Amino acid sequence: MTPMPLPRKSYDPSAKGPLAGVRVLDLSRLVAGNMLTQVLGDFGAEVVKVEPPAGDTLRAWQTEGVQTNWKIYARNKKSLGLELRNPDARELFARLVPSAAMLVESFRPGTLEKMGLGPDALLHINPKLVIARISGWGQDGPYRRRPGFGTLVEGMSGFASFNGFADREPVLPPMYLADTVAGLYGAAAVMIALREVETNGGHGQVIDLPLLDPLFAVLGPQAANYRLTGKVKPRTGSRSTNAGPRNAYRCSDGLYVCLSSSTQKMAERLFRSIGRPQLIEDPRYRTNADRLKHPEELDAIIGAFVARRTQAENVAFFERVEVTIGPIYDIRQILEDPHALARELVADYPDPDMGAFPMHHVVPRLSGTPGSIRTPAPRLGEHNRLLLAEIGVNAAAYEQLLSAGAVCEGAAPTKQEEEA
Repeated sequence: MTPMPLPRKSYDPSAKGPLAGVRVLDLSRLVAGNMLTQVLGDFGAEVVKVEPPAGDTLRAWQTEGVQTNWKIYARNKKSLGLELRNPDARELFARLVPSAAMLVESFRPGTLEKMGLGPDALLHINPKLVIARISGWGQDGPYRRRPGFGTLVEGMSGFASFNGFADREPVLPPMYLADTVAGLYGAAAVMIALREVETNGGHGQVIDLPLLDPLFAVLGPQAANYRLTGKVKPRTGSRSTNAGPRNAYRCSDGLYVCLSSSTQKMAERLFRSIGRPQLIEDPRYRTNADRLKHPEELDAIIGAFVARRTQAENVAFFERVEVTIGPIYDIRQILEDPHALARELVADYPDPDMGAFPMHHVVPRLSGTPGSIRTPAPRLGEHNRLLLAEIGVNAAAYEQLLSAGAVCEGAAPTKQEEEA
């Protein structure tokens, strides 16, 4: 693997960040909750991952034996190993609640209540606590008890039904789409609720954050379009139903470019640049509405032009004539791209296991109070003694709790060990 540049802008172990002093108790598992709290941690919040003896399930998602997902989503966090099925552990957790501004959980609805740690109990301990409850389908409704995996939400939300090509099966996203969208919505939600507490003198509250609602929301006007037309949006591959031409085109070197002409002037500029100015007055392509009725013919014309040049040649040519085009990169290409390198889109950060680990930059980039990557992802229970000392647990008491199974520490099992 080609070494990435050392980070200059976003690595600062001593940085505080604008959320310094905000403690977040994170009981979530997998991606959505970890995405939410990663955003907070990147901007200075003290995120305490409360993990069971097996660790966050995200630790078991490994590549070549490396916990790549955990290293990304658990950066800037502390780990507290608690077996919440143990009453002593629940009592310890309850004693930490007064110090927190936020709590994030992703248990199946009703699980916290069975532990005696439902919102009523938590808000009684800390009336200003912001509680984000992540689930697949929400805290109420007939599906509330269904398993809440992102794949199921990506299917039911309507996303998969119009993703892909018309003559093939619907396509599920090859990444954690529902989870990451929910995590980003959740990060905004907890900050909104925190502002109510801190600025308006309000009380804590509960945020019902299913994976379904945020993903459905980002689909935009699909529901309105259906109500207006009575038609279900078909799968159109890389084409757009709003503007044309828009597609992915194969180059002479087997790579691809993406091209979009979402305005009339851009379409006309495209036609002139490929030596087909007559298309501007062709009744099949004169207006955007005309072009949307003849995508196959138009794609054939553009595709033939693109196919005679390499990806780099196409990008250079169309950029010179100011037509909106871009390369379709794989991960290798973007890691070598000069713009990505200049922006430190990915850089090697210090890592105790590997020496250095490639991670994406803190997003978004603030000019006055930027986020930072301060610490690598923690080992399971790495911060047990530090955190529990705050509530009066001395060394002898800690050893008793460890022997009783109330607290846990050490390496989490691998995926293979869990399956065994």
